Amino acid sequence: MDTIRKHDAAAANKGNGTKPGRPDPLDLLGLDALLTEEERGVRGEVRRFVGEKISPNIQEWFERAIFPKEIVPEMGRLGVLGMHLSGYGCAGKSAVEYGLACMELEAGDSGLRTFVSVQGSLAMSAIHKFGSEEQKQEWLPRMAKGEAIGCFGLTEPTAGSDPASMKTFARKDGDDWILNGSKRWIGLASLADVAVVWAGTDDGIRGFLVPTSSPGFTARNIEPKLSMRASVQCDLTFEDIRLPASAMLPKAEGLKGPFACLNEARYGIIWGAMGAARDCYECALEYAKQREQFGRPIAGFQLTQQKLVNMMLEIQKGTMVALHVGRMKDAGVLRPEHVSFGKLNNVREAINIAREARTILGGNGVTLEYPMLRHANNLESVRTYEGTDEVHTLILGNAITGIPAFR
Repeated sequence: MDTIRKHDAAAANKGNGTKPGRPDPLDLLGLDALLTEEERGVRGEVRRFVGEKISPNIQEWFERAIFPKEIVPEMGRLGVLGMHLSGYGCAGKSAVEYGLACMELEAGDSGLRTFVSVQGSLAMSAIHKFGSEEQKQEWLPRMAKGEAIGCFGLTEPTAGSDPASMKTFARKDGDDWILNGSKRWIGLASLADVAVVWAGTDDGIRGFLVPTSSPGFTARNIEPKLSMRASVQCDLTFEDIRLPASAMLPKAEGLKGPFACLNEARYGIIWGAMGAARDCYECALEYAKQREQFGRPIAGFQLTQQKLVNMMLEIQKGTMVALHVGRMKDAGVLRPEHVSFGKLNNVREAINIAREARTILGGNGVTLEYPMLRHANNLESVRTYEGTDEVHTLILGNAITGIPAFR
């Protein structure tokens, strides 16, 4: 079922001071009126791309566990790779515009939004924030075009929520570095041309740009998976990889470097999760109006309406959270706990919406013809990566009490 819907007619009646004849069931509060024309334009371009390139193919990609690498240059031409970065061929869009793009991409599938996030918010962001001018010139223009793919190696088999305990280590050997260790759940690694790898050194944690063609670099796809099947996650091993001094990211010291990149990715998730939730809600709403039982559409039954109303409420609230966080980011006043607020709330609610939407479809909802359980499965991964519920809860707990409770 095609759940991509255009809002042009409804948007025309918003914010003009008149009482509309009937509220938009996808935007009851008229949140479109809070967006600029340029922001709606970016959203429309990405929505069309999703409708033409992702939605018709996602069932097959998910079922066969295929990441469509051929779509990467098309995403580059769309301008969504590193779109919130400036210079070096990047689009230089606002945080809100980037968020809207993430929302539309994840309405298609979390795996495709994850690709854009790993490429732009993690790998490209690390190079853009902390790289030398030579590193930026070498990688960012090609990555923005989709001609080169990057990955971001932080998580390890025994160091997930506690990255300070990482065992990957780079030791000095003359002017070179010798890298050894392992990483796990690294998106895109088997497709990547360059890996941003975080490793301990005698001077603390540092970041390195590691070409994936380097002798001693191995990436193995993690299979089989029940989630993110249209995406790629890998185990990485580094065995005596020799890197020149120029491989180090010169402006990143300690965990502040990777955490700054993680917050970029977490921000996109705040919007993306609402895209997945909206896709489930829209499909359930249309299905409920068409499916008849006991001589009437099931949308006319009170319990079904209660489910749909609860979904709509949380999507509208989550979208307002995303938009407010985006405005704060564009204003330069965003704090990490604001990102944790959005990530924790919106992903948690999106999973609930996906599951509840499935119940409206009954048995039909467990098939890949409909998006609910595909989104629900994907969102289990989204809930875990870039900080678990528990980690974001403790970040917020620290923010409101002033007492850290991580240990």
